[in-house]
Amino acid sequence: MIVLGIDAGLGTFSAALFENGHAGASRELPGKSALEDGMRAISDIVAGRRIERIGVGIGPGSFTGVRIAISYAKALALGWNVPLCGISTFDALECGLDTGGRPLLTVVRGREGVISVRLRAGDSERRASGYIRDVFETLQPELPPAAVLTGNGAEDVRAALGERAIEVTILPRAIEPAALAIAMLAAQREPAKSVHEVRADYGELPAVSLPKK
Repeated sequence: MIVLGIDAGLGTFSAALFENGHAGASRELPGKSALEDGMRAISDIVAGRRIERIGVGIGPGSFTGVRIAISYAKALALGWNVPLCGISTFDALECGLDTGGRPLLTVVRGREGVISVRLRAGDSERRASGYIRDVFETLQPELPPAAVLTGNGAEDVRAALGERAIEVTILPRAIEPAALAIAMLAAQREPAKSVHEVRADYGELPAVSLPKK
């Protein structure tokens, strides 16, 4: 099976192929190029291959990037009549990591000063989004004394965790670009029954809230 992965939630735009259990061609572009050059990058790596499934990063991450990636993926899935699988940015960042059984904090950078975090410890999982200090105040009761830290926002939160006397080990991504991890995960998972089921997960609350009537 040939799976196309697409992602634009982590500050860059990437597209990659996972062909019959092996990494195939990939391209990664600056995030600001996604709208102008993203579809061209996809065309270059596909190069006439028959794509059998598409995986797309649904966030959390860059608001604009996630929207662009999902729009491309839905258009291609409908045009090629192939299944579409939405993959969490958290899952893509964690793909292939060996934490040695230690608690894992995965951090995704959003707009300036805002992050989305997923804490996984044993069988438990907790998420929080917002400004760095607010996120760790929310997670404080569950934070372990030591954890593995990964994600494109890992360095942003090192100091905040240090203030709470939490020992961290930063692990880089095991699989790059993000689109390759997404394609690999999409090959293993059940796709959506309809492309309309694939929706963005922006993580954070809107910057402006409408007043309640």
